[in-house]
Parts: sequence; C-alpha cells; structure tokens
Amino acid sequence: MSTEVSDESYHDNITTEIWPSGFAGSKYGLFVVFVSTILFYFSGVLTEYIRPCVADRQKWRWKNISVSLLHAIISGLWSVICFRNEPKMMEDLINIATLQGHTLISVSVGYFIYDISDMLIYQRSRQTLELLLHHFVIVVCFGIAIVTKVYVGYGVLALVVELNSIFLHTRQLLQCCGYTRTDRIYRLNSLVNLGTFLGFRILTLAWMTRWIVINKDLVPLPFYTVGSLGLATMTVMNIILFYRLLKSDFLRQKESHKKED
Repeated sequence: MSTEVSDESYHDNITTEIWPSGFAGSKYGLFVVFVSTILFYFSGVLTEYIRPCVADRQKWRWKNISVSLLHAIISGLWSVICFRNEPKMMEDLINIATLQGHTLISVSVGYFIYDISDMLIYQRSRQTLELLLHHFVIVVCFGIAIVTKVYVGYGVLALVVELNSIFLHTRQLLQCCGYTRTDRIYRLNSLVNLGTFLGFRILTLAWMTRWIVINKDLVPLPFYTVGSLGLATMTVMNIILFYRLLKSDFLRQKESHKKED
C-alpha cells in the first residue's frame, strides 16, 4: 500500500472531508474535547466504586490507571475501526479526514487534558514528568489536526499504539491488586504486553517516522518540525519504557533464579 501523497493533492490544499458538507469541524472538535474532559473526570470519580480493598493504599494510582485503561480500550479499538471504515485514510494521512477519526482524536485530547490536570493536582513528582511531556506533545500535535482538519489520519494512526496500552495499564492494575511477577495471570499479561509493545507501539512509531520522512516535501516546515520532534520524543521514551518492562518482568526474574540455583 502506498504511503506517499501526490503533489497535486497537496498543492490544491483540499482536504477530503468524509462527513456532512458545511460541517464546522474545528468548533465540533473543540466541543468534543471539552465534553471528553468532563466525562473522563467523572469516570475517575466512578472508579472509587470499583476499587478493590487491596488497592485502598493506592487510591490515586488505581483511579489514574483505571481511567487510562478506559481511554486505551476506547481509542485503540476505535482507531482500527476508523481505518477499516475508510481505508483511503491510510493512503493519504494528510488530506483525508473522516468525522469518525476527527472525533476520535478530539476525545483523546480531552483525556490527555484531564490526565495532565489530574497529575498536576494530585501527583506532582519527578516520576510524572515523562508522562506530562508525553501528554503535552500529543495535545499539541492532535490540536493542530483538530483545528486544521489536516493530518487527522496521522493522529488516528498514532492511537493504534493504545492497543498495547491496554495490557500496559492492566499490568499496573494487577500490581495495585498485589499480584507478583510469578503469578500466572501477571506472567501471561506480561508476555502479551511485550508482544503488543513491539507490534503496535515500536513498529507503529517506526512506520510513522518512515512516512513523515518520505513525505517531508509535502508537509509545511512548522508542522514537520513539530511532528519530527514529537516522534523523536515518543520513540526515545518508548525505547526506555520497553527496556524497563523487559528488565522488571523478565530479566530480574532470570537473575533471581540463577541466584537460587
């Protein structure tokens, strides 16, 4: 499948909008961002009622990760549905925009705004700096797509990585519930987590990097700069995260077995 965008389609500056004509996409997107932020806030409130007693000592962590898991499930599956419903969006990540894809990235921005606020209020520490940087980069990049209705496909593609986040957040919730690395359910999730990390996170970021390099001449310099810096930041952060997961869930356990022998 070709990932290059023709010069003609770009220079005509026409975005193919597969939604009702005359639709005010930017205003709609900003409205969805606002509603999404509120809904994710109330989702955090509702997690109080599903928190197991064993996680009472980690109330904020349980709430934060539960909401993150909800977002991962919604956005990860939704991103796949967007490309399934409109395959042409994969061929032209710049100019083809669907209402479904536009709504998806707007919902995600609402979540990231909520999560930034939640961390700044309840968990201001060095450990959250990486996540704050991650969220800020995404809000800026997705915000451009929401307002301009361009690069919507690129934003939807970026959310495919959330398919891995489902298992990444499940891992954290299992830790909150007291599961250890030797428990069967934890081990199974760790294996799936590592596999989907490579398949949906690392390879997706690599594919996005390749795409933006190929289409460098078709992307305005300011957008290209923001996109390149965002991808570079995300790639470095994910390589570090992958190493941490590998070391925590697999390498340490092998080392402990060697000591026992």
